[in-house]
Amino acid sequence: MYARQVSMVLKPDSRAALERKIESDILPLLRKQKGFQDEISFVSPAGKEAFAVSLWDNKESAEAYNRTAYPQVSGLLSGLIEGTPRVQYYEVANSTAHKISAKQQAA
Repeated sequence: MYARQVSMVLKPDSRAALERKIESDILPLLRKQKGFQDEISFVSPAGKEAFAVSLWDNKESAEAYNRTAYPQVSGLLSGLIEGTPRVQYYEVANSTAHKISAKQQAA
């Protein structure tokens, strides 16, 4: 499994709008992408920073999303964030929800 993390700085008082935008526009778009598994979004208690982790079946699916649908998502976020989101990729080492363990990764 592969993870894609997007970190961003929120504009003042945009937390609620971000949460609505994720629910109404971004999650439906993600669910249509080949290889998409899950999305977890986080917002700091002060509402100034946020990041989201999307989980993908493999690296190729995550990269395909980045090339094809992410530009649309970036546009949806543009009025709610400061600057450009930072995108990073990771291999999933452990997940209790997805039943992935370090032992399985080594096999």
